[in-house]
Amino acid sequence: MQSGDQLEVDITAIAHGGHCIARYEGRVIFVRHAIPGERVIVEISDVTKSFARGNCISVIKASKHRVTPPCSFARFDGCGGCDFQHIDPNYQRELKREIIKEQFSRLAKMEIDVEVEEVKPNLHWRSRMEFTVSENGKVGLYASRSNQIVEIDKCLIAHEDIDIEKINQTKLPKSKRVDVAITSKGQSAVVIEGRENLGLIEEQVGDINFSLNPITFWQSHRMAPTVLSQVVRDYVQAEPADHIFDLYGGAGLFSAALLSQLGVAGRITLIESDENAIIDARRNFALEPRVEIVEAKVEASLKKYRAANVVLLDPPRVGAGERVISSIASLAPRTIVYVACDPAALARDCAYLAAQGYKLDQIRAFDLFPMTAHMELVARFIIS
Repeated sequence: MQSGDQLEVDITAIAHGGHCIARYEGRVIFVRHAIPGERVIVEISDVTKSFARGNCISVIKASKHRVTPPCSFARFDGCGGCDFQHIDPNYQRELKREIIKEQFSRLAKMEIDVEVEEVKPNLHWRSRMEFTVSENGKVGLYASRSNQIVEIDKCLIAHEDIDIEKINQTKLPKSKRVDVAITSKGQSAVVIEGRENLGLIEEQVGDINFSLNPITFWQSHRMAPTVLSQVVRDYVQAEPADHIFDLYGGAGLFSAALLSQLGVAGRITLIESDENAIIDARRNFALEPRVEIVEAKVEASLKKYRAANVVLLDPPRVGAGERVISSIASLAPRTIVYVACDPAALARDCAYLAAQGYKLDQIRAFDLFPMTAHMELVARFIIS
């Protein structure tokens, strides 16, 4: 098997990362743009000692769940932004459900089954976009597993107010990043790398207002801040005098959501390493003495503390890892609430938590990245 080979294969299952699984002469092939149950022609893109990767270039026997992608760039030689546009949205969530089950079974040795809940809209949901400027001075998105920039004139998962054609009328520096934000208050910001002259933008979640640098991390689905804040409140179940740790706390979305559950004796320690997020958090909580803002790496700063009532964490995609989980457990919180954008990372950390005496009490999953293979999960752990 070599790169460029075209093979007829049966697609057997979904895999983590948006690929499907096929086998040819004993070798596993991870295939993009296919659906389990299909028979397809796959073109091999690269080969390793243990597996190969490829793209579905034609369908011999189609799944009943296959649809025409609404975006012309959602194809095997198009941009890498969407993995699942060729799949009916209801079945997308079923596949994500299978991914969660498989990751927890394999990595946490746990058998779970959780519905992936729909969060509308399924198109035009993304309020934050990151583009890269092509050699032609136009914005684009990277092709899958490639440094090739695919120029686009529109994006169907981007917020309707993100005007790519207008951005392309600007003289853009080649190979630079262009960040675009549309806020819940209807503000827009376009930040071109190397030309950062940043004003602040405002977000509103319920009755809580946030002042933000446009390039500070913020949940990308327009409904995600509201949905996740509510689940976090439900899972934390804070008591008035609690000391809560908000790890990887960003600009303070979840800290702000939890303040209403605390009394005057309660407090929150928000730990974050990103400078922009720290500046935003300090601004947003300047008049709130119950919130302590710590600029530091989580793994280093936790050593300074002796106890916690509740720990909330929203780590990057790679997860928290064994060292951080061990440090969290040393604080002996009664509850740990974990917000995750990768089921594999959550499953690995779930195993570490089990080793520290914590059991999975509740879990919910949300389709906050429609048309892609990604999802968001919130899990609650208690002492077993």
